[in-house]
Formats: sequence, C-alpha cells, structure tokens
Amino acid sequence: MSYCKFINSLTPGEYNVHREYHDNQYGFPIHNDNELFCRLILEINQAGLSWTTILNKQEGFRKAYHNFDLKKVAAYKEKDFKRLMEDPGIIRNRLKINAAIENAKTILELQKEFKSFKHWLDHHHLRMDPFGTKTKEEWTKLFKQTFRFTGGEIVNEFLMSTGYLPNAHEKSCPVYKKVLDAKPAWNRKRLKK
Repeated sequence: MSYCKFINSLTPGEYNVHREYHDNQYGFPIHNDNELFCRLILEINQAGLSWTTILNKQEGFRKAYHNFDLKKVAAYKEKDFKRLMEDPGIIRNRLKINAAIENAKTILELQKEFKSFKHWLDHHHLRMDPFGTKTKEEWTKLFKQTFRFTGGEIVNEFLMSTGYLPNAHEKSCPVYKKVLDAKPAWNRKRLKK
C-alpha cells in the first residue's frame, strides 16, 4: 500500500505517532469548535519545533488546556498562565500560551456573530471565496487580522489539516479518498483539483 511519502520516510520511533494522526485526523473536516481551537493551538505550538514533539505532547496539551474548552480557556487568569508556564507536558512559551488564551476569547466573539468558529471558516472559504481561489497569503492576512501568532505556515497547516485546503494527502495514499468522502459536497469538487 502506498502512503504519503512523508509517512514512509519516518523513523520507526516517529512512525506510529504520525501514522495515527495521518490516518485518522490529518485533512479530515472538524465540526466541533473546541477541536478546531485545539488544532489551531497545536499548530501554533509547533512553530519552531517538530510535529513529532507536538503529537507526543498532545495529551499533555489537552489536560493543561481543559480539553480545549473555549469558555474555560478564555476565562484563564494570571494563575492559569503561571500554571501553564510551569507545565512540562506542554510547550512553555509565553507568546504561545498568551495566544491560546487570547484566541479563545476571539473565537467566542466570532461565535456571537457567526454562531460558530466553523461557520466563520466556512463563510470565508465558501461565501467569500466561491471559486476556492483564496491564496495562502489572503488566508494568512485574514488570520493575522483576527488571531494572534498566526503566520503563513501555521495558517496553511491549520487549514490543510482541517480540510479547508487541498493536498493534505497524495492522491495515491489510501487516506486521500477517505478524506475526500468526509468532505461536505460543496468542498469535494475543489479538493479534486
């Protein structure tokens, strides 16, 4: 069976953790706002580090950030910030921790206007870009105007990993068809390009 080249290039120690993510999460649509927030925060924390590090700390992140419950994270106070800065189960970076808290607050505001973070993403993906032509630069500009700590690679990986951009998997990879089948009908045609 032919998997994406990246998976086939991993060392045995990396293979299992990446294979689980590759086969069951990467590129699949996420419908839950807390899980979308989770993915955004994991992508932000990956900046400057390897994705293997993030995947190995994924459960630590879930525990530290109350399973990425948006309301709980948005309500974090200074004591929570200090707790996170002392937690070896996550990436202890002031800017990244602050971005998680502030981005949770931003998503709660988006929910008031768009009903959900997912609807905000769909709005910009479908209604604002009916032909699927929004560039990486346009997405990055939108995210930078809206969120903290969201550079081009973070935005690109977040959108690709959550099914908004194509090419998460090579067409020869057996997961490619599973991802395609999981997409809403309006998004499938674009991803076949």
